[in-house]
Amino acid sequence: MPDYNKPIPIPDPFVNKPYWDGAKEGKLKLPRCTACSRVHFYPRIVCPNCGSRSIEWIEATGEGYLHTFAVQHRAAGGWAEEAPFVTAYIDLREGDRIFTVLRGVDPTQPEEIMKKIGALCRIEFEKANDDVTIPYWRVVG
Repeated sequence: MPDYNKPIPIPDPFVNKPYWDGAKEGKLKLPRCTACSRVHFYPRIVCPNCGSRSIEWIEATGEGYLHTFAVQHRAAGGWAEEAPFVTAYIDLREGDRIFTVLRGVDPTQPEEIMKKIGALCRIEFEKANDDVTIPYWRVVG
């Protein structure tokens, strides 16, 4: 495994541990409010839709659709080595939107990426260290 040289999140055992545990298993785990039944991302202990603290974790499909994107031409740290790269919002099948680095697209061809708006995307994972695996998304449609 090559050294992962980008920032590595520190999972919070009270807020997002199931999310990061799922990533280690190659699964997308999302918080869902049991009061209003809505999934939300980013993980938090209070539902942003209804204010309930009744949260359960579900295994999501790991699929969504490309909503929009931006080409990042400048970056710091390990990301500077990859610039330019593409960030994107993915509309999850479960109903919320997630921000990510989008893989499998050419950042020097934004007009081609534009044609992929609405395309199916799937999550993939990269091991950062023994404790944290990072999710990314890739256009597959």
